[in-house]
Amino acid sequence: MLPNLITKTIHLQDGREITIETGALAKQADGAVVVRMGKAMILATVVSKKEAGEGVDFLPMSVDYQEKFAASGKIPGGFLKREGRLSDYEILISRIVDRAIRPIFPDDYHADTNVSITLMSADENVLPDCLAGLAASAALAVSDIPFNGPISEVRVAKLDGALILNPTPAQLEKSTMEFIVAGSKDYILMVEGEANEISEDEMVEALQYAHEEIKRHCDVQMELTKAVGKEVKRVYNHEKSDPALFDKMKSECYGKLFESVSKQIANKSERSDLVKKIKEEFVNGLGEDHGFETSLIGPYFHKIHKEAARNLTLETKKRLDGRALNEIRPIWSVVDYLPSAHGSAIFTRGETQSITTCTLGTKMDEQMVDGAMISGYNKFYLHYNFPGFSTGEVKINRGPGRREVGHGNLAMRALKKVLPADNENPYTIRIVSDILESNGSSSMATVCAGSLALMDAGIPIKAPVTGIAMGMISDAKTGKYAILSDILGDEDHLGDMDFKVTGTAKGITACQMDLKVEGLDYSVLKEALYQAKEGRLHILDEITKTLAAPKADLKPHTPRSFMMWIPKELIGAVIGPGGKVIQEIQKDTSTTIIIEEIDNQGKINVFSANQSNMDAAIRRIKAIVAQPEIGETYTGKVKNIQPFGAFVEFMPGKDGLLHISEVKWERLESMEGVLEPGEEIMVKLIDVDKKTGKFKLSRKVLLPKPEKPVS
Repeated sequence: MLPNLITKTIHLQDGREITIETGALAKQADGAVVVRMGKAMILATVVSKKEAGEGVDFLPMSVDYQEKFAASGKIPGGFLKREGRLSDYEILISRIVDRAIRPIFPDDYHADTNVSITLMSADENVLPDCLAGLAASAALAVSDIPFNGPISEVRVAKLDGALILNPTPAQLEKSTMEFIVAGSKDYILMVEGEANEISEDEMVEALQYAHEEIKRHCDVQMELTKAVGKEVKRVYNHEKSDPALFDKMKSECYGKLFESVSKQIANKSERSDLVKKIKEEFVNGLGEDHGFETSLIGPYFHKIHKEAARNLTLETKKRLDGRALNEIRPIWSVVDYLPSAHGSAIFTRGETQSITTCTLGTKMDEQMVDGAMISGYNKFYLHYNFPGFSTGEVKINRGPGRREVGHGNLAMRALKKVLPADNENPYTIRIVSDILESNGSSSMATVCAGSLALMDAGIPIKAPVTGIAMGMISDAKTGKYAILSDILGDEDHLGDMDFKVTGTAKGITACQMDLKVEGLDYSVLKEALYQAKEGRLHILDEITKTLAAPKADLKPHTPRSFMMWIPKELIGAVIGPGGKVIQEIQKDTSTTIIIEEIDNQGKINVFSANQSNMDAAIRRIKAIVAQPEIGETYTGKVKNIQPFGAFVEFMPGKDGLLHISEVKWERLESMEGVLEPGEEIMVKLIDVDKKTGKFKLSRKVLLPKPEKPVS
């Protein structure tokens, strides 16, 4: 019998149930729960130190989501045969949970905190990613760690015109939109997802629908907290304070900072230098025996600077760089910048710049996915790189971090919605975005540059996609707010919302939203979405001046593709014993040939940048799979000679009998000296035996017939 097991149940609208259990597992953690749905089981634990580290003025929290292969009865691939570093898929789920729960911690809580979420048992009909946030929040709910929750996450999708919650994988595959939405009982915290060019009103409707379910999840967690007796959280004091220092800094620095941000300097470095000078002047003016806590100067100065910048926008409707609230920074773009790439583009917006390439490969270039829940291959993937020099920093390149994985995934979601269907696209497509400059929304620059690179490569996308990052500055006391289009990096740090929206002229293809303050009225959200649409369409007008539609042809050095279908039973003949035939064709013609069995047929794709090589490979394949036709003439090779005639290979793998009576018009007494093995001769297929299927050939009918009868 499990000891002291406390269970609460969430009843979904369609009759399914989610249960939250605590009291049996991982009891040395500060909080631990098991969340079940069907056969899926997620263990979530949370541990937090009692004290903050010396000088730490932020929340050092790590969130790790991992799927155990045993959960779905699988063994990991590779040499080690064990779970290693988190996959990109697991990192993306970890980021979603982190973005949902981080804002609900108190601002002054700075203790090292770890949230661990593990899929222990899988269910093929349950997507665990939409349960991870609920599990993390429930673990916090049964702990004494201070947080302003609970929260929950759900996935909302639209199937056959109706909104549904936490769809099955089969339902999700057919849906026209899918968003993971996180929120508390009172407001939405985080949104991430994609859609098939939906309207802004459709998106708001989906978020409202998801939030109603989230409220119910929060009520159940509050009942759980009460049941385990964790209503009272631990007492902590993680921040030093020096009110006298803050008052002195506020009186001496606020006016100067407000004046500096009022200058509306467009250049990021110049703005930063001016702010640093104000800080240095204050520090130098303190003298040696000031008696203040100097470690607080940095945090206090940042707080005062933030207040000054926010007040500038709220009171004057002005921005740090002088733009109007809905104004987009200057844009320029070019395509075909890299002559050896299959497709390339540069997109620059203000001080943010991406150079993006598009490379077209074969099926052998597909990305293999080997996970506990998801296995298979991706034929479209996007990589995003953010080197230190893009922000003027000295930073060693150690590979992509979680931020790079997340930004790349958002851009990938945005672009994949406009790609041609798999059966219309023979290529594996890799997009790589290298950020060369960054001052706000490099992920959206990646989307714009990615669209241009795809079109430059000649990929027939449905429509170009653009993206924009929106921000907001608000004051809960006065009710004032300002929605900002195309935010700067500083506006991201100083603001209350980071809202990225991508789409075509027709509608939204992807979005990502993070809120940093409590509450966002749906009317304000709708206003932000429509202001984002205005900005997206402006950017679309700018990039289409560079390239409005996919180029009509591929670059000369891009591999061309030829596709053909053959009967299933002929696949073996093309491949040959041990792959001998297909390998010889590829070697002789310098081509790449891919053969698949699809829908009980053989699908062949031939790739080559050289048209004559491709034509040669196609001829050889067609010769192998061609069906003999009575009356057709063939160039054959004598295989062996018998007293009654010769066997001639007139098509690859197909021999026919050239009877002695069909060799010449003259009567032959013997085959001796008439033909030689290996000799090439022209023959005509004159008949196929209906019973045996054997082929009958004639050579004489192709020779001039003597005018007089021959003996």
